[in-house]
Amino acid sequence: MYKNGFTSLPIPTLALLFSSLLLSFSAVSQSDEDDELARMQALLNAEVMSKPFLAEKPEEVDAYIKSMLDKGVKPKEYQGTNWRPGYTCRDLLRYNWREYRNCRYYHRYYGRYY
Repeated sequence: MYKNGFTSLPIPTLALLFSSLLLSFSAVSQSDEDDELARMQALLNAEVMSKPFLAEKPEEVDAYIKSMLDKGVKPKEYQGTNWRPGYTCRDLLRYNWREYRNCRYYHRYYGRYY
């Protein structure tokens, strides 16, 4: 009635065998995907942690601005390469705290950005 190989198994048994194979491949694929996601997350974390963290330090910035205003020093025009149209001073903070501080002083003095 049945021949050798897969064809010798009844159809419900074949269906169960194939569905269990699909589930095991899916589980292996999910495990591989989870491992890949974990690896990518670790790489992203390492990249983020490799960059310096520059806090705003509002007290220091305010003290700098006050001291420069008291001295009557005009802020200089921006000389760096990080400024882009549409930026605010906060956008410079990712590059350099001093540029951020100077931008805040410039903005306070002139009432506009670079």
